[in-house]
Amino acid sequence: MKYLAIFCTVPDRETGLKISETLVKERLAACSNLLPGILSVYSWQGEIQHESEELMIIKSTEKQYEAIEKRIKALHPYQTPEIIALQLVRGSDSYLKWINQETGVADDK
Repeated sequence: MKYLAIFCTVPDRETGLKISETLVKERLAACSNLLPGILSVYSWQGEIQHESEELMIIKSTEKQYEAIEKRIKALHPYQTPEIIALQLVRGSDSYLKWINQETGVADDK
């Protein structure tokens, strides 16, 4: 089983809560953390932007990634939302089992 931490920035707490709650209710993700107070500096349409955002860290499995990406894109206000996944190299067995349980994914380790 491959586990992921998926990063996604959102413009505000309300958007982050809406997306996070949807992913958890639909059992696509076991958990989503919202980290407030980040400042993103990026280039968009040839201009340097500075935006206050929040960062979502979504815990799930690789099997759920496609559905998560699709759901985020449907709910997110940005034209090109940040959706990146990092594979978890290790984790406590009990936490990883909990991710499986919450996402309805069988443990095929």
